[in-house]
Amino acid sequence: MSTASLSDDLEGMKFSRFFSFSGHDLAIDLGTVNTLVHVAGKGVVLNEPSVIAIETIAGVGHIKAVGNEAKLMLGKTPEGVRALRPLRDGVIADIEIAEQMIKHFIDKALGSARMGRNRVVVAVPSGATMVERRAIRDATSRAGAADVQLIEEPMAAAIGAGLPVVDPIGAMVVDIGGGTTEVAVLSLSGIAYSGSVRVGGDKMDEAISSYVRRHHNLMIGEITAERVKQQIGNAMTPDGAGIALGVRGRDLVNGRPVEIEISEAQIAEALRESINQIVGSVMTALEETPPELSADIIDEGITLTGGGALLRGMDEAIAVATGLPVKIAENPLMCVAMGAGRALEDSIYDGVLAPA
Repeated sequence: MSTASLSDDLEGMKFSRFFSFSGHDLAIDLGTVNTLVHVAGKGVVLNEPSVIAIETIAGVGHIKAVGNEAKLMLGKTPEGVRALRPLRDGVIADIEIAEQMIKHFIDKALGSARMGRNRVVVAVPSGATMVERRAIRDATSRAGAADVQLIEEPMAAAIGAGLPVVDPIGAMVVDIGGGTTEVAVLSLSGIAYSGSVRVGGDKMDEAISSYVRRHHNLMIGEITAERVKQQIGNAMTPDGAGIALGVRGRDLVNGRPVEIEISEAQIAEALRESINQIVGSVMTALEETPPELSADIIDEGITLTGGGALLRGMDEAIAVATGLPVKIAENPLMCVAMGAGRALEDSIYDGVLAPA
């Protein structure tokens, strides 16, 4: 795929941005699975899959679709078209493709408004390396941002969930995203402890696909695995077999398309290792938390955010392991974007932002 040809896409729009006098402050939750954009004064205006489809014609790559339309193409593209995710484990894996995707999402979020000398805040995993942070900064800058700042994902999630992060009170947040799970204890606009494990929704989908392949000789795609997780996924083992669901895929023995029935208990078994890793990261955080903050957590409990918080039984699994009250934030999918947006708009959160 030609780097120059991809850079040509939307190039005219890029130049027009720098000749605009009006700026628009944005906060971006650049997630492995979904990207959300918060526009100052408007709230979250975009929530689409972090997927881009590239069509190659005569050796030249062109953007065919981005977001919702591109996700529909995953696993179904003809020769010459690739639908891919430019982020893996919460960080950019392909900076050129990510830049094009970010450009598209910013343009769509702003609509007819032009992007001027704007400030953009991007949420990053707490475990991201300096190289990974630089990739996020560079991709966002080349997408048209004049000033790029970063905010740690668990801090943004805690702000979005309404936790008292600026007060001298310990608050624990567990943000279960598509690529990573972030666990943090926050107080006085800072992070007293943070931990990140590269386990999230994607690893759960892979675990389901692997389980079905091993136990049923059936190959299923990532969209099917995600649907199974959403419909009958459970972090706790149910009594008996639980709910059953029909699953279609390709039989690995004879190569024909077939449909099988799989139970909630089987999916709970498939997810057990991923759930254990997430619970383990929470237990480690509790062990490393200073005593005074631990006392606050007993009162305040643990707050879950991110798409993984919606997995049935996730709050119960963590509560059973820790013996602490666990609650799911309101709008867990939007907490990071909402929190980054509030940090952008309210000066009380200035201390949580860092230059890229």
